[in-house]
Amino acid sequence: MSARHGLRRVVDGRGLREFLSLTDRVYAGEPRFVPPSRQQVRRWWRDGVPMYVLRDGATGAVVGRTTLHTDAALDAKLGRRCQLFGLTEFTGAAAQPLFEAITTAARAAGDRDALFGPVALLPNQAGGVITSGYADRGFIDSAWNPPRYVSAYESYGFRRRFESDTWICPVPAGDDVPAGTDPDGAELTVHRGDVRRLADQLELLRGMLNASFAQLGYYTEISAAQLRRQTDGLAYLLDESLLLYLTRAGRPVAFVLCVPDISEFVVRVRGDLNLVNQVRLLATRRRYRREAVLIVKGVLPEHQGRGYQRLLSAALRRNLHAGGYTTLRSTYVGRDNPASAAQYRALGGRPLHGYTFYEKAL
Repeated sequence: MSARHGLRRVVDGRGLREFLSLTDRVYAGEPRFVPPSRQQVRRWWRDGVPMYVLRDGATGAVVGRTTLHTDAALDAKLGRRCQLFGLTEFTGAAAQPLFEAITTAARAAGDRDALFGPVALLPNQAGGVITSGYADRGFIDSAWNPPRYVSAYESYGFRRRFESDTWICPVPAGDDVPAGTDPDGAELTVHRGDVRRLADQLELLRGMLNASFAQLGYYTEISAAQLRRQTDGLAYLLDESLLLYLTRAGRPVAFVLCVPDISEFVVRVRGDLNLVNQVRLLATRRRYRREAVLIVKGVLPEHQGRGYQRLLSAALRRNLHAGGYTTLRSTYVGRDNPASAAQYRALGGRPLHGYTFYEKAL
């Protein structure tokens, strides 16, 4: 394969369609790969996120794709200026030409210290590469890739960062979770989601999320605008009983957000969640209320270690069982976070996919 054409930025609708359709060829006949929402990718493109394709020099066919973007907050968190890349896919022969083109572009920028990715658009949003568990399918908000991706990154000199695991757990019967009190007499109350108040509840969760994740090495604060973009369309998907938060003396201190796992539907429509497909999903949503995905959970730092997450997990387990769910998957949990992993093990869970991001000095 010749890469003499190098990376070409997507500048029109035709280029964007080619960018999106690459995964239809790379993962043809592969139901384990769950594509990102095409609507989300189009929104990022309209917002100015730089997207590129790599063409085969002989045929002109698109054989690789990536974003090339930066984020000042992540640079400050990591302590170096990173050229971020994401939505990165490639055919077998295109890996080295694509990585070389990404490296050349980053060096040409002149102010970058390292490559970091794949992230879409940040590691606390989506991205990553799975490093084990290839026999198990992926799921929404998580990665799936063949083993050759790991070989490609590591043979090109990338090193692993923020190694993690996704998890899968059975859903056992749960006991009722009574209202409780702390030893000091403060009242503890579990609240559930309400689609009519979803915007207010998500803003409440955003404050707890930013505070409880601030100590993680990859996490950058999520703004209100970012949260709106990330949760756009959540209302039609939400199972209110799977969005829970705990208050202590009326103050929110812990939270958990799960959603029904619609991965099989997303695969079927190749990531195209247009209005017609959203209506189809709504009409058949009961079909996707057997498995769920835990998107995020957390406890305010000053309240960690008091058993609040265990209390919320018990409430979640009860609601999952009552709703007929049989399986819970979790997005990645860092291997440096044994407390979260212990909660999944207590449910009879196991690691599903090894997970990593990659970094390479420039």
